[in-house]
This record gives sequence, C-alpha cells and structure tokens, in this order.
Amino acid sequence: MAGKKLSRRDRIKKGIRKRLTGSEERPRLSVFRSNKGIYAQVINDVTGQTIVSASSLSKDFAGTGSKSDQSIAVGKLVAEKAIAAGVKQVVFDRNGYLYHGRVKSLAEGAREAGLVF
Repeated sequence: MAGKKLSRRDRIKKGIRKRLTGSEERPRLSVFRSNKGIYAQVINDVTGQTIVSASSLSKDFAGTGSKSDQSIAVGKLVAEKAIAAGVKQVVFDRNGYLYHGRVKSLAEGAREAGLVF
C-alpha cells in the first residue's frame, strides 16, 4: 500500500513542479512531511541552491506540543530565517501533499511571521 501512496504523491508532485519554479525574486518554499517531523526549505531553482531550511528535528528548533503545533513553529522559523536572508516573497510547494493538517499549519505559521505567498 505504501508504494501506491508514494507513486501517487510523485505523480501529483510532478504536475505541481511543471507549473511551479523558484526564481531569484520568488524562491520556492518546499515542504516535506514524515511521520517523525516536518521540514521546510527555501530553494532558488535557477541556481539550484537552498537558501534557508528549518526542521522540527533540527538543533535550533525548540517547539513542543502536537505535530501541528510544531509545524506552525517550523513555518515561523523558516520565515524568520528567509526574511533575515533577504527573501520576503516565496512560491509555496506542497510537494504532493494535500493542503491540510501539518502542511497547512506550516504555511500559516510562515505567513504569520511575514512571508508573502
């Protein structure tokens, strides 16, 4: 069953990435969700470079509570790092996941911290 889910997510992901690329002015905010944590990266696809990243499992993360609360905190953390790096606008890449639950919480946390998308 897991193989079916992953192949479905890959198909959705490819469709999203056809229309969505990160540029110098508006890099891509990519989200990865695992059972243990949630990860976010701000990526410039033109140069192939990750500008900033944050994770619920990184050492500089101090959030506690439910996974949804941790997602909000990761969103705020990645937004603060991005703004410090000079990025104010991004393109949101949900990476094949539904815009619901932890993915939505991360997006809302990033918006609260000042990122525009």
